Amino acid sequence: MPPFIKVCGIQSVEEAAGAAGAGATALGVLVGVADTVPDRVTPDVGKQIVSSAPADITTVMVTHLADPEEIADIAAYMKVRAVQVHGDMDVHGLRTIRRLLPGVLIIKTIHVTGDEALFRAREFAAAADMLLLDTAAGGKIGGTGVTHDWSVSAEIAGSSRVPVILAGGLGPDNVAAAIERVKPFGVDANSGLEHGDGRKDFEKIKAFVAAARLLTGRT
Repeated sequence: MPPFIKVCGIQSVEEAAGAAGAGATALGVLVGVADTVPDRVTPDVGKQIVSSAPADITTVMVTHLADPEEIADIAAYMKVRAVQVHGDMDVHGLRTIRRLLPGVLIIKTIHVTGDEALFRAREFAAAADMLLLDTAAGGKIGGTGVTHDWSVSAEIAGSSRVPVILAGGLGPDNVAAAIERVKPFGVDANSGLEHGDGRKDFEKIKAFVAAARLLTGRT
């Protein structure tokens, strides 16, 4: 299968096309997230983005919502291939989403704030198809542009029963070192792939993808 290289925070059909053309294999659309997140979109816009994506792209609804039924309703409306639960939810909630969305990939974000992330990763690996390791900083739980302790992430990636995606402050300049250190299944970036005005920078995405493919040894 192709490497999992996700560009998150896609805001338009044009950005989706540009990111896919630059080599991304997964696209994240932020729906049902905190008001402080500038690249959130409505379910209607999210549906347009998802329907425009090439068939081989993994479309991901990224959400802070905590109600499994609400998440499932929006995800079904958008027809995404994956749901990334980025906020607080217990294992039972994840299993409810799985029941409501058969065939949809369930990704659970683990915020790497210290060794306690190891225990949370083991807990949620029992209910998720993938874990995504991200950074919480400055009151934000994603899109921080800040890296975390990769030694903890490496331990999680090395012992997890499910594939691990590394996120948190990644960009073209450090993704190679991150992959070499953590050895994740895939990588995810948002703010590190943007222009100063918050729009996606497709040259940065191309460089990010090239570095990610090189280190994973997949072409």
